Amino acid sequence: MDKQKILKAVSAALEEKGKRKFRQSVEVIVNFRGIDFSKPENRLNLDVVLPNGKGKEPKIAVFADGDLAAKARSGGFEVIDAKDIPGLAQDKARLDRYLKEYEFLAQPNLMTTVAKSLGQVLSRKGKLPMPLMNIQLGQAAQMLKKRVKVATKGKQLPVVQCIVGKEDMEPQQLVNNVNTVIDKILTKVPEHNFKSIYVKLTMGKPIAI
Repeated sequence: MDKQKILKAVSAALEEKGKRKFRQSVEVIVNFRGIDFSKPENRLNLDVVLPNGKGKEPKIAVFADGDLAAKARSGGFEVIDAKDIPGLAQDKARLDRYLKEYEFLAQPNLMTTVAKSLGQVLSRKGKLPMPLMNIQLGQAAQMLKKRVKVATKGKQLPVVQCIVGKEDMEPQQLVNNVNTVIDKILTKVPEHNFKSIYVKLTMGKPIAI
């Protein structure tokens, strides 16, 4: 992808940001053509680690028990104990707080329990936990803080949209994040199936790249 074209679009979006009472997110939108997303094998569900992060570091919660739970607590992470997972779906206030403030890691042997009790709501919010397989807790947490989910929504919607940063980040940082997302999508979708690409702020209009 031509980074100069991305920079031009990012700069145009930032110039129109205006004054808001909150930090607007910067988003990238990719529209596709010639792909039948009613076929499960064509749908996208990608994890992308943004090189410059999302502009705001989320808190990290870990689904764990035993030694890993103790290690996570000592490292300052929020721990959701294995025995509490089934009941969390019924505790709406606590669950809403987690969904709003946290990203999730999970002990591998608890992934099935998490999926059974919380899979639907976590998937809908793009917050399925990253399993802690062959990776250190601290390293996984750093990756997760920069991770975004790029996924198609619905069987007939030929579009993906994700956050690539905040309005007060340096334009070049946003450019590199956008480029990383597009490069990741290109590993699954040929360029000729890209119909259009836009960047926009939360309250702004889409700017074509």
